[in-house]
Amino acid sequence: MKARISSRASALLAEFRGWLDRERGLSPVSVRCYARQSKAFLAGIGGAGAVSALDAGKVTAFMVDWAQGRNTWSAKAMVTSLRAFLRFAHATGRTAVPLAGAVPAVASWRMTSLPRGLKAAEIERLLAGCERDTAAGLRDYAVLSLLARRGFGECQENGTASPMQPGPIIHAALKPSCRPVANRLPPASWRGRSTVPALNRGPGHHPARQARPKFPHRRRPVNNALTIDELRALPATIDLPTAARALGLGRTKAYDLAKRGQFPCRLLRIGGAYRIPTAELLRYVGIEPLSGAGA
Repeated sequence: MKARISSRASALLAEFRGWLDRERGLSPVSVRCYARQSKAFLAGIGGAGAVSALDAGKVTAFMVDWAQGRNTWSAKAMVTSLRAFLRFAHATGRTAVPLAGAVPAVASWRMTSLPRGLKAAEIERLLAGCERDTAAGLRDYAVLSLLARRGFGECQENGTASPMQPGPIIHAALKPSCRPVANRLPPASWRGRSTVPALNRGPGHHPARQARPKFPHRRRPVNNALTIDELRALPATIDLPTAARALGLGRTKAYDLAKRGQFPCRLLRIGGAYRIPTAELLRYVGIEPLSGAGA
């Protein structure tokens, strides 16, 4: 049903068409489309006299009501035309504030519909593109064949046409990590229990085995400590790593103690290096130095 408007509304639409042609430079086809949608808007709000009383709430309410029962393209045409009309109304002083931003957008996301199935010829070309002389190509061919065969089975269940006939499945092309899950099922004696732990832990797991307790990582003890004879054979002064070996400390721990001034023996700082008197190190570990050892 065509919207009926008054002569005042007709004059307003004529001015709107002239503004579109003069200020916006639209084509005659676009001008007619914008004017037709604006005519429906004026009829919906009560005529040209109601334009000055418009606010954001009324504009949004009209657009929401208009979009009910209409397709996306019809709603988009009204959104574009209404925004242009409201800009015209503000530019000519008919509305105190710009209301074009109050027109809501139409939700039309791309790729929201269900994907269409491939034709048989397209599937054949897809399979032919797999390099079957390589392991990766054989694996891709097997996976694609499985997908195509599953689609064939669903078509048989639904009674629809099949996209392609089931082709051979190359199980030999699958790597051990990609083989069917049936090879990883728990033994037949494990009946009535959850199969999720076995599938997650891989082959070789048995439910009777108890899980090993997990402890925090512990450092291996230092096994390169110096013997008493080696300690007595040391020179008068030694470096910090050698002193750390004598005390059973690690290299990192020894330097950390030295930087904090907590190393158990007296340190001699020579340039950027540490030296430790051997005699004091021997006394600290309870070994009396030989008469020829340095003090």
